[in-house]
This record gives sequence, C-alpha cells and structure tokens, in this order.
Amino acid sequence: MEKNQFDLMKDRRFLPLFITQFLGAFNDNIFKMTLSVLVGYEIWSVGHFDPKVLVSFAAGLFIFPFLIFAPLAGELADKYNKDAVIRWTKIAEIGIAVAASFCLLTGGGASGPPVFPALFVLFALGAQSAFFGPSKFSILPQHLREDELIGGNALLNTGTYIAILAGTIFGGVLAMMPMGLVAVSVIMLGCAVAGYIASRFIPVAPAPAPGLKLNYNAPVEAFRIIKYASEQPKGVFLAILGVSWFYFVGGTMLAQFPNFAKTTLGVDQLVLVFFMTVFSVGIALGGLVNNRLLRSRIEATYVPLAALGIALFSLDLYLASLGFSGPAAGPEGQPIYVSLVSFLPSFSGLRVTFDIFMVSVMGGIYVIPLVSIIQHFTPEDHKARVLAGSGLIDSLFILLSSVIAIVVLGLGFQVEHLFLLIALAGLGVAAYVCMLLPDYLFKSLLQGLFKFLYKVEVRGLDNYEKAGPRAIIVGNHVSLLDPPLLAAFLPGRPMFAVNSFVAEWFWVKPFLKLVDAFPLDPTNPFAIKSLIKEVKKDKHCVIFPEGRLTETGALMKIYEGPGMIADKSEAVIIPVRLDGVQHTPFARLKGKVPLRNFPKITITILEPRSFKISEEYKGRARRRIAARQLYNLMEDMMFLTQDREQTLYDALMKARHVNGDHEIITEDIERKPMRFKQLVRGSVVLGRKIAGFTKKGENVGFMLPNSCVAAVTFFGLQAFGRVPAMLNYSSGTQAVLSACRSAQIGTVISSRRFIEFARLTKLVEEMESQVKFVYLEDIRSKISFLDRIRGFYSPITAEYTHKRQGIVPDDPAVILFTSGSEGLPKGVVLSHANLMANIVQMTSRVDFNRQDIVFNCLPIFHSFGLTAGTLLPILSGIRTFLYPNPLHYRIVPEMVYSSNASIMFGTDTFLNGYARMADPYDFYRMRYIFAGAEKVKDETKQLYMDRFGVRVLEGYGSTETSPALTLNAPMQMKAGTVGRLLPGIEYRLDDVPGVEHGGRLFVRGPNVMLGYYLHDQPGVIQPPEGGWHDTGDIVDVDAQGFVTILGRAKRFAKIAGEMVSLTSVETMVSKVYPDFTHAVVAIPDKRKGEQLILVSTCADIKREDLSKYAGENGMSELSVPKTILSMDKLPVLGSGKTDYTALKAHVEGQMAKAA
Repeated sequence: MEKNQFDLMKDRRFLPLFITQFLGAFNDNIFKMTLSVLVGYEIWSVGHFDPKVLVSFAAGLFIFPFLIFAPLAGELADKYNKDAVIRWTKIAEIGIAVAASFCLLTGGGASGPPVFPALFVLFALGAQSAFFGPSKFSILPQHLREDELIGGNALLNTGTYIAILAGTIFGGVLAMMPMGLVAVSVIMLGCAVAGYIASRFIPVAPAPAPGLKLNYNAPVEAFRIIKYASEQPKGVFLAILGVSWFYFVGGTMLAQFPNFAKTTLGVDQLVLVFFMTVFSVGIALGGLVNNRLLRSRIEATYVPLAALGIALFSLDLYLASLGFSGPAAGPEGQPIYVSLVSFLPSFSGLRVTFDIFMVSVMGGIYVIPLVSIIQHFTPEDHKARVLAGSGLIDSLFILLSSVIAIVVLGLGFQVEHLFLLIALAGLGVAAYVCMLLPDYLFKSLLQGLFKFLYKVEVRGLDNYEKAGPRAIIVGNHVSLLDPPLLAAFLPGRPMFAVNSFVAEWFWVKPFLKLVDAFPLDPTNPFAIKSLIKEVKKDKHCVIFPEGRLTETGALMKIYEGPGMIADKSEAVIIPVRLDGVQHTPFARLKGKVPLRNFPKITITILEPRSFKISEEYKGRARRRIAARQLYNLMEDMMFLTQDREQTLYDALMKARHVNGDHEIITEDIERKPMRFKQLVRGSVVLGRKIAGFTKKGENVGFMLPNSCVAAVTFFGLQAFGRVPAMLNYSSGTQAVLSACRSAQIGTVISSRRFIEFARLTKLVEEMESQVKFVYLEDIRSKISFLDRIRGFYSPITAEYTHKRQGIVPDDPAVILFTSGSEGLPKGVVLSHANLMANIVQMTSRVDFNRQDIVFNCLPIFHSFGLTAGTLLPILSGIRTFLYPNPLHYRIVPEMVYSSNASIMFGTDTFLNGYARMADPYDFYRMRYIFAGAEKVKDETKQLYMDRFGVRVLEGYGSTETSPALTLNAPMQMKAGTVGRLLPGIEYRLDDVPGVEHGGRLFVRGPNVMLGYYLHDQPGVIQPPEGGWHDTGDIVDVDAQGFVTILGRAKRFAKIAGEMVSLTSVETMVSKVYPDFTHAVVAIPDKRKGEQLILVSTCADIKREDLSKYAGENGMSELSVPKTILSMDKLPVLGSGKTDYTALKAHVEGQMAKAA
C-alpha cells in the first residue's frame, strides 16, 4: 500500500534526523560553493594553478576522507548507538565551522595563496560526513517500517538536494558580495549548532553489534566489508555498484557545472546557480516520485529505464552544448557572459536546461530504490558497515570522476567532452543493467506505454500485499492485452500459467522470455501437479480460469483446474478485474461492445480469499466444489468492481459516452427509434419545464405507458432531481389514491392521448380532487424557440446541469408501489444506489451485450419492467423496444418478431398467453426469456423449449429489492428453483412452525430499498430494521445456493395443525390440469381451522384426480382442496400476478351464497 511519505515529516522517528542531515549538507555545500566561486572566478589568488584543475581537485579532496574513514565509521555505527554517533559528528562539525570561519575571514591567516587552508577545512568537512553517513543511512531501517523506507529515503534525498541547492545559491551569491564571507561564516556556525540541537531529539537506536571489535586497518576492513557485501543475496552488491555509478555521474556534473557554465556556455553566475537549482530540484523530484511509482514497495522496477534515461539525456546535453562557443570578447578583451534573461528563452538554452533537469530526475528515480534495497536486505548487525562500504565505493567512483575530469581537462579537452564520456559510459552501464534486470526494464517500458496509451489505473494494490507469499491470481480474460497488463502492473515477478499450445505461438514467445512462465498442458494431470509444486514454493501464479478470451463480454465457463490448484497448494486467491480492455481491438467483442482505440483501462485488485471446503469431500466432488466457489468469487468480483455509486442520470451520461450519441437506444410502437443524443436532449428540455412547477426532491406522479416519451420523461425528472412516483393505473381508484396520499404526491405527469386510449378518464376525474394533472401535450406547447436553442446544446451541458442539482447516489430515485395483492399498496422508495446495484448484479451474471435487443412489455410502474426491462438495457447501451400493454397476447409475439428481439422479460401468465398465439418462428432470434413476479410452471418452460427452442430462465425478487434477488442463468441453472442469490446479497432464514425444510427469507444488500411510505405515516420513509427486508416468502436454499420458493408466508394455511403451502397446491393442480389457470385461497373452517378453496378456469376438475396425484407423489391428503369453483377468467393485477384479494372476496361471496 502506498504510504503518504510526507507524514514522516511530523514523526519524531524521522524529522530530527532530516533536520540534522539538512543542516549538515547545507554547511558542506555553502562552503564548497563559496570556495569554488572564489577559485573559479579567480577572486582568491591560486598562484600558478589552473583554476579549472583546482576546482576538480577540491571536489576530489572532499571525497578523499570517505576512502580513509568509511570502514571505521561503519564499525562505530554497528558497535555504538547510532544516535550517539550522529551527535559526536555534529559536535565535530561545530569545530570545523569555527575553522572555516577563520579561513574565510582571514584568507587563511598565513602568507601565500589563501585557498590552501580552506582546502584543509574542506577535507575536514569530508571526514565529518564520512563518519556521519553510515549512521544516517543505517538508522532509517531501524526506525522506519518497510513500507516507509522508500518514502523516508526519498525525503532524506530531497532534503539533501534542497540543502545542496540552498548552500549552492547562498555560497555562490554571498561569495561575490561585500561582507559576504562574514555572512557565510555566521551561517555555518549557526547551522552547526542547530544541527547538534536537532540531533539531540533523534530517538535511541540501539547498537546491533555491541561486541564488535574495531579494526583500525582501513584497507583490510574495507576489503572485508566489500567482500561481505558481495556475498549478500537479493542483488545487494549490484545495488551498491549502481548507487556508486549515480554518484560518479552526479559528482562529475555538480563539480563541473561552474566550468561548464563559464567556459562552454559563456553564461554568468546567475545561470550557474539556476543550473544547480534545476539539478537539485530534479534529483529531489525524481526521488519523491519513487514512492508513487513503486507504491512504497522496495524493488528496482524503474532502475533500468532510469539508467537509460541518464545516459540518453547526458548524450543530448553534449550535443546541445556544441552550439555554444564560450563567452564573447568585450571591447577591451574582457569576457562577456550571457545573462539568465537572455539564455533561458533561447531554444539552445531551454534544451540544455531540459537535459540537466531530466538527467537529475532520472537520477532520483534510479538511486532511491537501490539505496533502499541495500538498507532492507542487509543483515541488521552488518547494516552500517555495508552502508559504509557502499559509501566507500561511492567515494572511489566520485574520486575516479575527479581524476578523470583532471586528466581530460588537463589534456586540453572541454567540459562537454567529459559529459560525452559520461554519456557513452552510461549507455554501457544502462545496457548492463537492462541485461541484469530485463523483466524490470520490460515492466517499466510496458507501464509507461500502457499509461500513455490507455491511462491505466491500478486500484487495490494494498490487497495484493495482504496476500502473503503464496497466491493464485485469477482474472477475467477479456483481451490479448491481459497478460502484458498484469505482467506490467502487478508487483514483483508473478508466474504465468500458459497453455502449452498457446506458448508455441511465435508472437507469444518473446513475452514468455520476459516473464516467469509455466507452460501447462491442461489435459495432463502431471503438469497440473507440477504447477501445484511450483506454487507451494511460495510463488504468485497468474491463471485465467476461463481458459480463453471471452466471446460475450461477461464471464465464460470456469474450469476446475485453477480451483484445484488453489485448493491443493493451500494458496490464497487474489481476484483481479480488468475493465476497459474489452473496448480495445485486442478483444474478440466486435459488435458486442463499443470499440475505441485507446479506452481508459482499470485493474482492480480485490482482497485475497481462501476456499472453505470440508475435508470430507475428495476427488471429483472436491474439484467441483472448488470450481463452483471460484465461479462465485469471480462473479462477486465482477459485481464489486463495477461503478454503481452513481446516480441514474450519471449512468446515462456514462452510457452515452461509451456508446456514442448516435447509438439507437429505445424504440416503441411509433417505430421512430430514439438515439442517445435525442434521449439526453429531450430529458433536459422536458425536465427543465417540469422543474418550473415542481420542487427539487419532490415526489412527482408518473402515469405513462411504456414508450420513448416515458423514457424521456423519466430521465427528465432524474436530470433535475425530481423523484418519479410510478403509479399503477391498473390497480383501481382506491389503490392509486392511497398511493398518492402515502407518497404525498401533488402533481401527476401524464398524457391526454394515453388517458384516452387506455380509457382512464374516469380514474383521472376521481384523482383530480386530490392531485393536479399536468399533460405532456400542454408542456410541449409551451416549449419556446429559446428552449429549443438551449435544448440543441443540452447534450454538451446535460452533465453539468445534473451536477448542479447536488443529487447523490443514496438519494431517492424512484417510488414504486407494491401490487396491493394483500391490502393497500405501500410506497417503496428506491435510491439511485439501489437501482444501480441491482442492474450491476444482473449484468454480473448474465451476458447482455450490444447485439441484443430487449423487448419490454412489462409496465414500467412494475419494478421488473422498470429495472430489468428499461433501465438495465438503456444504461448498458442495449437497444430496448418498449411495448405498452402485456395483455396483447396476439400482438406481442408479432412485435417480438418485428423488432428482432433477443431478450425478453415476462411473467408466467403473460408467457402462456403469448405462446398460445405465437407462430413458432416469432421467437427466432430470442436468446433468453427471463420470467418472474409469479411462479413459472414447468409446463410453460417445456412449452417454450418444445415450440420455440428457447429456455425460460426463472428469477425471483420483490419491489423492495429493486427487484431481482435470484436469477437462473445459462451457467448457473437448476430446474425447479429460481436460481442463486445475486452477488452482494446476504440472507437469513427464520424458522417457521410446521415447515421442516427452509424458513422465512430475510435479505440485506445494496439493492434493498431505503424504506416504505405507508398510508398511516404519509411522506415518512420507514427503513427496514437493520437493513434486513422481510420478503414474506418461505424458501429453501440448497448446498449450491439455489433457492426454491415454498410459498408466501401469508399463502400458507394451517389445516388440522399442519402447515400447507397454497402455492404447492396450485402447482399440483397445474400438473394434473396443465392447460388451465388455477388459484387456491384459504378461508376459515370451524372444524379444522382453515379450508382450501380451488378456483380454476377448468369447469371439469375432479377431486379424485387430485387425490390420486397427491398420493402418488407423497403429498398429504390435507393439500387436496375439498371445494372447487370455476371462473371464466381469474382476476389479475397489472403485473400479471393473480389478484388474490379480489379472488378471496369472490370466493367468500360464493361460499356465503352457498350457505
């Protein structure tokens, strides 16, 4: 997990050390820069020495003490408390600052060139730094956690280079000013004292090796330390050499910038200070970027690329400098130096500046991980000595850079030639690093490429770290980019299980050479056993459980192998979702999803999980359970990683963006297809008009049929924060008026044309005493020319218009009303988050795609018709045909055929009606028919399979759950059940007396309503207690999670002390008389408590036939109705459910007459 590195600046474990280091580095550099300016610009006499050579000598002199004292410094830091060693060095610094002040103020206090006493002080400063360094670097891993080390080093590095920058600026400026040397002296003394005070606050760092015997033989101890470091695993010694190369390059450039600025570029001191500033800021910035790039992990991912960058930008710095010829000669032969104002605006000046900046940025990215690797992987009791050895080698490289600079410049070459030499050597170093770490180079290059092309975002990396050393990484397989994406962005070097057949493809082989690949023959059980052994070696293994690219855009079949590997290897499973890749040309989904050249890609890593399989299961049974659990995990992953925390209108805007303005999204009986742009434009224009006579958050009655106009009106209300209350105009005046009172509806949006065609004039007249009707025809007549102009531009401004309303996902989005089959309807308040969650739950299980056309004739006042039939397709970019009346049994099949529909939603009652009237070819393109709202009879399913070749997939839900709770799907199907619970839903079964198997179902999840509006407390949302919704249904859930509906709790009768399910009785009667419609109600009985009354459209039912079937199928005789009534047509609700309230009233009337 990426830690905020700046939090360390408030922590005593780090801040005192940072201040101590900062002040020490500042002192070193203010003195070094002052001395460089005094010598380089010949302010001090240097005798017969060449100033350029003397500057290089001074740089080497500062480094020389590291060669002498580094071994002893490392021993002291391991033998004694590091905080104490740091304080000793800070006391010494105070004395050195006094000596430096004496030299600066007196010119050395002796005859001869004053530079020589100052060089001695410079040597002393180097010695003090040599003793300070090992303690400084080795105390960090002692005080900081592993995930803080990269950030701590980056901050320390930043502080160092800011101090270098500040010291450089102050030294360069003050050296040229009158009384400037006095100021330098005072500043050095003050910093030395302040540094010592800060060191007093560094927490205690106990000595890791207090019994260590000091070895004062520096060469012998140095050799021993370097030998020990070279024997360390994890590339510690290579990291040491890598750090030393950085100091070689950085030391050379910092030391030569004065000469480079003066002799090559011909610029003044201010430009020199600017170069030092750019270089220091670049190093600091590169170091700080590491924490974000590496997510606080200690690894060398970007080191090869950074090494290459250092070399290339150094080479370009040389090439850029060829355009300069040094300072121009003045009238009297004096050199004229170019000012910063003149230098920077020029192309050559910008190029040189950019190269210096990029060399330093790459240096920061390069060095911080290497230092952290040395600190982290070196044993604690040798850490300071190894770091001292690293510092010694660094010094050798810096000294070597000084020697090379002296030789090159002494031979008459210029500073730019020295930079060319660095560039050429750097190319060799970069090539060697890339050979050592090809996978890291591969990762960094791929990451850069993918981030540039696809703006890749990785979420949940902290979950990856939680998994531990042994894990199976499972991902959805969407495109050919999936393996390279995971190889690039997953931490470390995971192993990829690759089908041995695929591994032979010529274009796959280069990828396999760059990753840890395990070719696997899925048909060979021994190969799988070998992979299990590899995983047991504490490896992370990437497997795509689908075994192939998805052809649907959704999950495909899950094979048993990956689940078995995870189970047998006892590895945790890390689900990884790749999203956005499906829109690239590298997927096989052309026509099924919108394709774009460079879509945004997200990689989401979920929390690791483990299988829970009882030890009693063995062999194939165990493999099947593992495969099922893996599928459940993948399905949960698809649900959890989709964006559902958004409003419905936000989701519409996203769908429009993904699919394009001109994609057809809805159509109705007018046969005028509506595109996304038209839907958005209409919703803004109409919504703004409705907003003129309603308030934000107001519940607005909605009484329109399935149509494009209804879709526009619905989203118009959403755009401006109004809550549509979907009135069931088929439920009768009393129910509609009760609904209006419960939800406090004052205004109803409708259409005169609809009222006339649906013959609702009487209902409207009775409602107008309580609510105000506003007709779309009237609104349309008031749309002005200005409104139309604003509407023309509304697709551009729609998103902003909605954002201004301040609507959040947890706000109410819609009010639906229960059917009232058991009393007055209740208002069900569903939030945007509820509806979006249910849509995502369904799309996580079913492979909807853009080639589908949904036919929805279920009314949108019904939750099934609204969520599944309307919102799901529109917000998924799937074309939907809206038909206004499900009771048109003859017309609906013809419209299904005419619209080329492939997805349909219905109820058992409606589906039976269509089947009776349909031609066998009407459903020629139908892929899935989803049925719910009432029990689907086996005869209905068989009829559709036999006559149309279509499988009816039964689901279950309720208005309160948005509505879907369970759903059978092609890969998750079990006859006789309503499917498995959708992902994200919790359930519990409460005991019901008299019911042995199953219980009363309570559910909780993101799709469960905000609460009810009840007629006794109008306008007050009454949330479900604890978030649990009582479905009122008695169900049984089997071991695989499939749900069987036993009946409504209110649809059970207690007869002679035994509970009898009325739904089961209806099923029994349907088995015996399949071609008719039946319903069973219970009425009081004086002798047995209750009695069953069967009402059927069949007039010739014989009780003997029912008794015989009951006996043959083990059913109690109590479940056979004693009274049988017939009707021509059973009463139904608008949703297609049987109206049991009306039916029971009819039965009670008939029984009263009979009595």
